[in-house]
Amino acid sequence: MSYLEYTVKTVPSGLRKILFLNWPLVILLTAVSSVGFLMLYSVAGGSFEPWADTQMKRFAMGLCAMFIVAMIPIWFWRNMAVVAYAGSILLLLAVEFFGVTGMGAQRWIDLGFMRLQPSELTKITMVMLLAAYYDWLPLKRTSHPLWVLLPVVMIVVPTFLVLVQPDLGTAILLVTAGGLMMFLAGVHWAYFATVIAAGGAFVFAVFQSRNTEWQLLKDYQFRRIDTFLDPASDPLGAGYHITQAKIAMGSGGWTGRGFMQGTQSRLNFLPEKHTDFIFNTLAEEFGFIGAFSLLVLYVLILVFCVVSALQNKDRFSSLLILGIGLTFFLFFAVNMSMVMGLAPVVGVPLPLVSYGGSAMLVLMVAFGLVQSAHIHRPR
Repeated sequence: MSYLEYTVKTVPSGLRKILFLNWPLVILLTAVSSVGFLMLYSVAGGSFEPWADTQMKRFAMGLCAMFIVAMIPIWFWRNMAVVAYAGSILLLLAVEFFGVTGMGAQRWIDLGFMRLQPSELTKITMVMLLAAYYDWLPLKRTSHPLWVLLPVVMIVVPTFLVLVQPDLGTAILLVTAGGLMMFLAGVHWAYFATVIAAGGAFVFAVFQSRNTEWQLLKDYQFRRIDTFLDPASDPLGAGYHITQAKIAMGSGGWTGRGFMQGTQSRLNFLPEKHTDFIFNTLAEEFGFIGAFSLLVLYVLILVFCVVSALQNKDRFSSLLILGIGLTFFLFFAVNMSMVMGLAPVVGVPLPLVSYGGSAMLVLMVAFGLVQSAHIHRPR
């Protein structure tokens, strides 16, 4: 037995868990969040108020929550998957009756000290339930139609409740994350080919129905599609936000205009500069190098999740880590695509960087689950 192994075995179990934490992942999460603090300080004109100070406090709370969740054995979280999922569904239903409306949508529950967005929580609880389901289900039954139908229901129920709010961006993330979880669990590819083909046929039908008696979308929805395909067609109206976002990114060049020197954000041309479009502020002030550096940090977080999942011999833990990692990937991939004009603007925040309490806390708890699976894996 080596000296290191002897040292680890002789320390108390609680302290041993701390030693077994995936510390590079903790450092990466802190680094990405620090980028967010820096940008929130910048968009506030060189002030910690009103965004950076609050975001730093939320990160500290989230970090504590991550460590607490990580110390609890992973089997406990597997047993709690059904309860957590049911709780998030009840919270989504509560939004319909007691929810707070903001920016034309009813998505939040006012808890007094913060506004909770249940749809953020649902992204993680759905992944937990699907991981527990496929851990329980024998592999030979994975592609049986009956056993495929049950996870589809698990995905469709929260997606419908989120669409009613309405929150198209989160609904898309739920469907995509759920589908990827089913794919990772080993569901036959023919199911996904059928869904993709049906989706393509529906998109074709939507465009063919324009200006006909059986038109499938409203005129204003078609105008949004037109704006996405050609923002310059209405630069002062529907295409204004994405046009200004592209100007901000392009003006940054390779090295950027400098910290707190971005004209688009400082002069308030850039919309939602502290939430959805904060990546454009980063690109304007720090240029391609700064934006690419943040992307590298995101990819490294994803790599550590994948490596941890591959090293884990427990099926639930592996699926849970991969599901959380993919959900995290969808967050930053959709946001970056959106603010660069590669995807429609659907209101998805940049993870750990955009201002927001629910998204920050839920993500930190999710990475607490990743740490729990990492610490308590079979050795």
